[in-house]
Amino acid sequence: MKELLWTVPALPFLGALILITLGTRLPRVLVSTVGVGSVGLSALITVFIGVDFIYYSPEPFHQVLWNWMEVSGFNASFAFTLDALSLTFIFVITFVGFLIHIYSTEFMAEDQGYSRFFAYLNLFVCSMLILVLADNLVLMYLGWEGVGLCSYLLIGFWYEEKQNGDAARKAFVVTRVGDTAMAIGLFMLFDIFDTLTIQDILTQAPQVWSVGSQTAMIV
Repeated sequence: MKELLWTVPALPFLGALILITLGTRLPRVLVSTVGVGSVGLSALITVFIGVDFIYYSPEPFHQVLWNWMEVSGFNASFAFTLDALSLTFIFVITFVGFLIHIYSTEFMAEDQGYSRFFAYLNLFVCSMLILVLADNLVLMYLGWEGVGLCSYLLIGFWYEEKQNGDAARKAFVVTRVGDTAMAIGLFMLFDIFDTLTIQDILTQAPQVWSVGSQTAMIV
């Protein structure tokens, strides 16, 4: 079942894609079916993956989907790693996300931006899943940026009201500061370890850094 790991973030992304392209032409019942159903299926698959991981093969599972970029010896794959920590996170994200989607079907029932809201919410879930499953820090950064984008879109969802637009812009600026600091940290890590694969860094770090290393703290 762990081979289905890629579908956990893919289903909410597919739901977001459908709602972005066709949402305004779909009846609300289909919008909610796509929005809620995609995350619900993701949560169900997570259950099967969790049972497989916990009871049958609890060792970390790596899944490489494709080679994302390769530049001058630097390689970053679109790849996921499932371990006990990431499994815990995808349980929380898919199940809490599923409950939020169900609640939103009634809360947003009369809103004109019904399909737009579920498209943002689906994309938010997908981004969070990529963030916690990423095999390397470049892919994690992509998930982080997706979370930041969706936060901006959802905070400013009712953008006709000035205070909502202001709050969204404030969130956007604050997260850009975080993005810049994180990017600097990634450059430093690559300069030190010559890789941004998370497991490789974890393996090398004890040999490179002593306990209480100031460089590690700065990164």
